[in-house]
Amino acid sequence: MEIERILLRQEQLQTRIRELGAVLSADYAGKTPIFIGVLKGAVHFFTDLMLHYPHPCQYDFIGASSYGDGTQTSGQVRLTKDVMTDLRDRHVVIVEDILDTGLTLRFVTDWLRSKHPASLKLCVLLDKPERRRADISADYIGFTIPNEFVVGYGLDYQELYRNLPYIGVLKP
Repeated sequence: MEIERILLRQEQLQTRIRELGAVLSADYAGKTPIFIGVLKGAVHFFTDLMLHYPHPCQYDFIGASSYGDGTQTSGQVRLTKDVMTDLRDRHVVIVEDILDTGLTLRFVTDWLRSKHPASLKLCVLLDKPERRRADISADYIGFTIPNEFVVGYGLDYQELYRNLPYIGVLKP
């Protein structure tokens, strides 16, 4: 195993996700939002978050990537899957695993904003503000973490470690 240490245990993740679900439930009371998960990393977070959102809603997914095979962003963002739902006049919540440099999420938010939603909010499990290169911030944040390369709970290194039930720091 290439994990140096566990940063966030499964219990911590689940407690905070339950809290985020409650906040989203209050903020979108009486509305039918569409939650858009960013593939692939957000899948675990997205699924668990939706289990804590007890009101009518819709799901969709978008795929975008700026990482190659390493631990540094390539800086080039590409769309790998578009949403299938008409977002015009809808309340949209983007659900993402990590807000790091912000390049991918800046691309995704601009792309989705071009589809004319009534509102567009960003919910991230992890925020790493030290690495920000794009002018973007999240509306809902699970945890703010230090500038370390993390894996697990959907986050990967070369497509590995997504299945870990915790967030761990990868050995250098």
